[in-house]
Amino acid sequence: NRHSIILCSSMNPSTLNELLEGISSRLANVSETPLLDAQVMIAHILDKPRTWVLAHTESHLTPQETERLEFSLSQIENGIPLPYVLGSWEFFGRQFLVTPDVLIPRPETELLVEKALSWLFLRTKNHPAINILIADVGCGSGCIGITLAANFGPIRVLASDISFSALRVASQNAFIHSVHSRLDFVRCHLLPSISQKFDLICANLPYIPTHTLHSLEVHKKEPTLALDGGPDGLKFIKPFLSQSSNSIKANGLILLEIESSQGSHVLKLARAFFPKASIELIQDLAHHDRLISIQQGK
Repeated sequence: NRHSIILCSSMNPSTLNELLEGISSRLANVSETPLLDAQVMIAHILDKPRTWVLAHTESHLTPQETERLEFSLSQIENGIPLPYVLGSWEFFGRQFLVTPDVLIPRPETELLVEKALSWLFLRTKNHPAINILIADVGCGSGCIGITLAANFGPIRVLASDISFSALRVASQNAFIHSVHSRLDFVRCHLLPSISQKFDLICANLPYIPTHTLHSLEVHKKEPTLALDGGPDGLKFIKPFLSQSSNSIKANGLILLEIESSQGSHVLKLARAFFPKASIELIQDLAHHDRLISIQQGK
């Protein structure tokens, strides 16, 4: 049966190497990285690192593990993204729970975290970090705010999202990474209505133009709420910049992830809302516009 993993016999099951070849062949039409996905799947089934799988290619799965693997493969072949099948995905060296209620963390967003951490270390080099307050706007799985809290001492993070289901996932991730005591979760549109201002505001908002989203593979596979940025992709970015101008401290920093075609538009908007700030358009490793950095003045 071409839709099942073939075992040589009940006495001589396929080795991991043979399984990797078979799985990657099956995934070739639904994945850009079929061999890597096959390795990740087997590692997940075995609860081992991927490096262990690569070092033990002559090992075998038990019948129960094979059954679980076949079920996972059938889900992927039916269009469910691998991270949702696995129930978790790596971001900045940590595993985060993911469900269809949250966006799958992307490597591109790690650039925002890197810039945020660099700024935090520089900001607190000669000052205690105890009073640093961060906003993670549109937090989704919580990967940005949780990663910052896990990598940088005594800071507090307020994570907001319009989706209650997303906040529930983010809260679970905060407990898993032992930073729940330093995160507060708020269900609201963009920034919460509080008098306190933030030292750092990070945001990865829905920014894909609607017509573009409908042509992408990700459409209807990940939550539209977390992807659709309206006709021009700026539906949430404009009000976010407006709110942030009243919510950032003097010398504070705003980091906003953007769609690669929006650089000049968002740069113009940022300059209108922050005429005295130092504003920078930052490219990712693929040389695509990816991040707007707004360093507020004194």
